Amino acid sequence: MTGTRSLGARWRRRRPLRTRLALAATAAVALVAVGVCAAAFVILDYQMTRQLKLTLTQTATQMIRDRHDWGPAPSDTLCQYPASPCVQIVPSDPAKDPRKPYVLHVSEATRQVADGRRAAFYERQTVAGRPVLMLTTRLADKDEAMQVAQRSDTVDRGVEQAAWALAAVGGAGVLLAAALGYWVSRTGLAPVARLTATAERIAATRDARHRIELPAGPLAREDEVTRLATSFNTMLGELEQSVAAQRRLVADASHELRTPLTALRTNAELLARADRLTDAQRDRASAALGRQLREVTTLVGDLIELARDEEPQPLVEQVRPAALLEHAVGAAREHWPEITFTAAIAPSAAGRTIPGVPSRLSRLLSNLLDNAAKFSPPGGPVETELTLTADELDLTIRDHGPGITEGDLPHVFDRFYRAEAARALPGSGLGLAMARQIARAHGAELTAERAPGGGALFRLRLPVPAA
Repeated sequence: MTGTRSLGARWRRRRPLRTRLALAATAAVALVAVGVCAAAFVILDYQMTRQLKLTLTQTATQMIRDRHDWGPAPSDTLCQYPASPCVQIVPSDPAKDPRKPYVLHVSEATRQVADGRRAAFYERQTVAGRPVLMLTTRLADKDEAMQVAQRSDTVDRGVEQAAWALAAVGGAGVLLAAALGYWVSRTGLAPVARLTATAERIAATRDARHRIELPAGPLAREDEVTRLATSFNTMLGELEQSVAAQRRLVADASHELRTPLTALRTNAELLARADRLTDAQRDRASAALGRQLREVTTLVGDLIELARDEEPQPLVEQVRPAALLEHAVGAAREHWPEITFTAAIAPSAAGRTIPGVPSRLSRLLSNLLDNAAKFSPPGGPVETELTLTADELDLTIRDHGPGITEGDLPHVFDRFYRAEAARALPGSGLGLAMARQIARAHGAELTAERAPGGGALFRLRLPVPAA
């Protein structure tokens, strides 16, 4: 039994969803059609038999009321006519039976009805080769029973014809159910078929620009399949943007790596001919080679950091942003001695902690401070401030440099993006992109804006968990 069930399950799994849905719809409608036809047949048979029994009861009542001098009598010959009932009287004592044989069957149950030991009953018999339905009832105040019979072949024939008609209707209903099931499965699963075809086309071509056609116009329905197709199109859009971003990252990284790698090769080839160089030339080439190696190492490290989508959970701990800010400002003062860094920390924010990775948050702060120092004039200040609001820590870093133009403001966090004013400055254009990625990994929001009075202002909002 288990093998048969598993075989049926394997067969269903191998069938297409459209076929299974059509078969399920056909089976459901066919079951209802067969059930309705069967119920109609049972009700029709019951009602026609009940009508015949009612006719026999009325006939017996009429005969008992109209005739008074009853005596044992065999049945007449009216049983051979369809519309005429036949009647016979049977005494409880067999010795009082008439000489002529009874036409209707007389049994012990008939004698019991005659002497009142049994209630009236119906039974089916065959008289002169014809099916009849017979009622046996007791005559009042006499130990005799009256048997009233009427042919039932007309009723049986009507029931049989009704059975064939209902069978034909049921068969037509099953065929119609199959056609409707196929139509419903084909129509209902059309968006799913388009979704499948689109997914297969994307898998074959690796092109995420394909989309599923959605119904348009005021009659378009927002059903489950349409919402699924809409979600799939949204996912394809995100996938397309992700693929485009990856390609752009690779292209930009290749472009950024080409220059330092070319310089590295040139200096390496120059040092290979060191016997032809003076000591000063060798020193300059060695210093340039080391500087370019550091640039390439930093660029590759930044690319690896940007490839990370989230922070490693085992490294997350409770950190104090105020302490991280003080440490980052101290390191920036050593790295940029010509810039004046200030840190204003509100007392309410000094002791607050948030979950995060300290090294990553320190990298975020150092990137923002290095960016501010890079664009600040010599001796210019870089102001940092940490405050606490109802549910977040608000950190601002402001410089007094040329600021961010309106055209550059939407792109300052893009990878490898460098404004016109920063073309001649050192860097790869990855620092701010990395800072935003670290902020998002910690559930924070990093924005850039033009500071009042000149300069750029970066604002970092860190969510503070409830106590």
